[in-house]
Amino acid sequence: MPTSDPIADMLTRIRNGLKVRKAFVLIPSSKLKLAIVQILLEEGYIQGYEVTDDRPQPNIRVWLKYDERRRPILTGMKRVSKPGRRVYRGKRSLPWVLSGLGIAIVSTPKGVMTDQKARRLGVGGEILCYVW
Repeated sequence: MPTSDPIADMLTRIRNGLKVRKAFVLIPSSKLKLAIVQILLEEGYIQGYEVTDDRPQPNIRVWLKYDERRRPILTGMKRVSKPGRRVYRGKRSLPWVLSGLGIAIVSTPKGVMTDQKARRLGVGGEILCYVW
């Protein structure tokens, strides 16, 4: 079933999976979602992911990460730029999430990256979501 905001749907699926302590969640695949999941893996918020060969559309299986007491490593996610209101920031006004403890995922002309990497490269872009 198509949604009007697939990124918000992805974040909600991950949030719901963490709340019920699932081992993994399935998300319909797209290039943007794969880029976001790759960032979550690089930053240590998820355990891993794989792309299934389902038809008519492949899925991304995201393996969720918990600590030794079964508490989620990823404690919060918030969608910032939405289809009805896009949020763009320049290189000098990229947000700090929880004073640097979290990350902002930014879609830039050089690809999807974290706010720290965008600052290093000197680019701004659309703020997709906050993760902490």
